[in-house]
Amino acid sequence: MKRYLSLAGLLCAAVLSACEKNAVQDIAGTVPGARIKFFNFGVNAPGVNFYANDIKMTAISSGSGAESTLGTSYGGVGSGGFYSGIEPGQYTFTGKIAAATDKDLAISSLAASVVDGKFYSFFQSGFYNTTAKTIDAFIVEDDIPAIDFSVAYVRFVNVISNSTPQTLFVKTSTADEIAIGGPVAYKTAGAFTAVPNGVYALTTRNTGSAATAITRADVSFSAGRVYTIASRGDMTVVSTTLANRPILDNTTNR
Repeated sequence: MKRYLSLAGLLCAAVLSACEKNAVQDIAGTVPGARIKFFNFGVNAPGVNFYANDIKMTAISSGSGAESTLGTSYGGVGSGGFYSGIEPGQYTFTGKIAAATDKDLAISSLAASVVDGKFYSFFQSGFYNTTAKTIDAFIVEDDIPAIDFSVAYVRFVNVISNSTPQTLFVKTSTADEIAIGGPVAYKTAGAFTAVPNGVYALTTRNTGSAATAITRADVSFSAGRVYTIASRGDMTVVSTTLANRPILDNTTNR
């Protein structure tokens, strides 16, 4: 009888140990088959956390360990610019206010499907409507090329709602200018284009114009890597310091 009681005690201890805060947990499982990253490029948009249906995909911790009320701010990329794993399927993607005021109010919403083995980028875009508390959004597939250590790959995404179709050009100090695909309209992405390893000056031009629309200097493209150059801001702003001026953002896809 004592032997059975001792065995029962050991089993209870094992169960309690498994429930302890520091107990080793089994996190083995299949990795989600699709990947997605989130950009808050909507002009004047508040900081948001991004969701896929009811699943929170991005958030920021504060110094206290609690979730920050800042979220992903304008010009930011969720999860430090890394892709998040997501199961293939149909989703409603939303950007929800992170601040205490209007907490979790969805300001952007987009229904889209993600496919196994593919990569995507979700952009909160356009201009924030402070009355309706809404903003535009779109998603593009990131058709990432196979690894090639002889060149880098670059594409252009147009996230400026009051722009005309633009073409991205890149140029080193010693080589000819390279057009990164053709004209790219708002809410669309150009194809990835191979460029030699180097440091480049970036410019965009409106279709049919030789004038420079947006510029960025000293951008490094490393062989074997893949990059997205995305425009954001307001094309009517001529200031070189305002946050909502036209800007070319550089994000690494791989």
